[in-house]
Amino acid sequence: MITTEHGQEEAGSGGLLAVDVGLRTGFALYGSDGRLRWYRSHNLGTAARLRRAASRVLVEAGPVSHLVLEGGGPLAMIWMKEAESRGIQVLLTSAEMWRSCLLYSREQKDRLTAKQAAGALARRVIHWSSLPGAVRLRHDAAEAILAGLWGVRELGFLNVWPRELRR
Repeated sequence: MITTEHGQEEAGSGGLLAVDVGLRTGFALYGSDGRLRWYRSHNLGTAARLRRAASRVLVEAGPVSHLVLEGGGPLAMIWMKEAESRGIQVLLTSAEMWRSCLLYSREQKDRLTAKQAAGALARRVIHWSSLPGAVRLRHDAAEAILAGLWGVRELGFLNVWPRELRR
């Protein structure tokens, strides 16, 4: 069972797992229907703890066919090795890449504005996916949600872009 950021527990349902790479990291799992299944954030503290967590998160997420990583470097390599050992396809993105696809230009003028816009859009994704809203949505979880939404869109998990998410 997985405990989500908003306290709900559910079994892993597969699909696409998005990770905001870092020691303080966000996770978002999307089903094959393109809807968000769960999201959370966690402060892993060290690369060694991240290595153990990467394996555990991929197991808990259930059958995952795609892993979207926002970020790079040695920490992303940990995720890539775990995914490779499980035959999971990896897509790399950056905040700039998914923001340019999902946010208006005016929402990207500076880091603070972009993070606020990302939080608002992530809350819309949570609502559209019929998940309970988070009282406090951490920015790393919000960014994982949107990196995952970018991945869902790139991979064609959604045949039609949902009206509730159109901007």
